[in-house]
Amino acid sequence: MRYIVVGAGAVGGTIGGRLFQSGHDVVLVARGAHYDALRRDGLRLATPASTETLDIPAASGPVRLRDDDVLILAVKSQDTVAALDPWPRHLPVVCAQNGVANERMALRRFDHVYGMCVWLPSSHLEPGAVTAYGAPMSGMLQLGLYPGGTDELSEQLAADLRKSFFAGSAVPDVMRWKYAKLLGNLGNAYEALCGHAPGHEPILERVTAEGRAVLNAAGIAYASPDEEAARRGDQVRTEPVGGDPRGGGSSWQSLARGSGTIEADYLNGEIVLLGRELGIPTPANEVLRREANRSARERLLPGSMSPQTLAGLIDAHAAASGAR
Repeated sequence: MRYIVVGAGAVGGTIGGRLFQSGHDVVLVARGAHYDALRRDGLRLATPASTETLDIPAASGPVRLRDDDVLILAVKSQDTVAALDPWPRHLPVVCAQNGVANERMALRRFDHVYGMCVWLPSSHLEPGAVTAYGAPMSGMLQLGLYPGGTDELSEQLAADLRKSFFAGSAVPDVMRWKYAKLLGNLGNAYEALCGHAPGHEPILERVTAEGRAVLNAAGIAYASPDEEAARRGDQVRTEPVGGDPRGGGSSWQSLARGSGTIEADYLNGEIVLLGRELGIPTPANEVLRREANRSARERLLPGSMSPQTLAGLIDAHAAASGAR
């Protein structure tokens, strides 16, 4: 198979780079200065073990297709529709993204859609460069058909990933794992807003409790933290690269790059949406969604808000909405 990675940032660049290192045909699709750097210099992939510059073919849009092409979609959720629009609808699409809305957006447009639950500590802060902090494996990638099941393609992709520095597996219940990952990602907006300041525990407990409450009320299954920990084991540890620890997660990186957008509508916003449908207040997730979007629009740096200010906004919103 040839893997066309649409969105060659932190996750997409690591997946594409590792597949390329193990001998697979890969095309990286990027835009702007990142695309220019990839075309000019190649992808600089740094890991705890090495730093290599990889001469991977790069494109800014659709390429001449082969019969064995697979799209790996690794853009942020707010960019999913625009990223998919130029591609032929018969191609299989693997959603290697946070959140749980992308697969359904893709299935409206494409015949064959796969979910991928991504545990892959990585960063992309400058054009042409991606850093992957996972060791001994770069990440754990579970994938399967959407909405459920596995097939020959998902098994083949999982096997290719296992040969490419990943703990890869095909699972019949990929969305159950992605909903568990969603709960873990509810703190992304906090990290973006408040950085690594102490005092995060009460807020994170609150947003996670709201998330579990709406998922339980909706009857949506999700893996437990113990299941996640057992599945990951010691396969993926976060280690420094070049002596430097990882700065922050995907939302933190969106503010650090000044991208102007952030993924909060599809993380905290997913919990807000379910809460509104079910009549369950979700003030903590609503404030994190709102404030993360405001910070992105205003191009504020990560850590621009104190935990105390954020907690006060949550309390005020809860009081105004009648939530306790």
